[in-house]
Amino acid sequence: MSKLHVKTGDTVMIMSGRDRGNKGKVLQVSVDEKKVIVEGQNFVTKHVKPRRQGEVGGLVQAEAAIYACKVMPVCPKCGKPTRVGHAIDKDGKKVRVCKHKDCGAEF
Repeated sequence: MSKLHVKTGDTVMIMSGRDRGNKGKVLQVSVDEKKVIVEGQNFVTKHVKPRRQGEVGGLVQAEAAIYACKVMPVCPKCGKPTRVGHAIDKDGKKVRVCKHKDCGAEF
């Protein structure tokens, strides 16, 4: 079992590819494939065939998956893309923290 540095609901910045520099919310995470789907980014055109009578086919824009290594979480406090660090909070729970030296915010 492997883990990823991003979770569903995180705000991430895309670090490479045609959507480089754009931010979006993670809609879905696939741990097995190590991919994520980011809201409003990496659109592809799909050819859809009508399946039922009265249904319209044609070209549909849909969000495609991106490799998780190409995105970085954005810190909610400093607003910068950051690597994920881990720390133990007051309650003894493991939390994710910002790695920037002046920030250190939990997310």
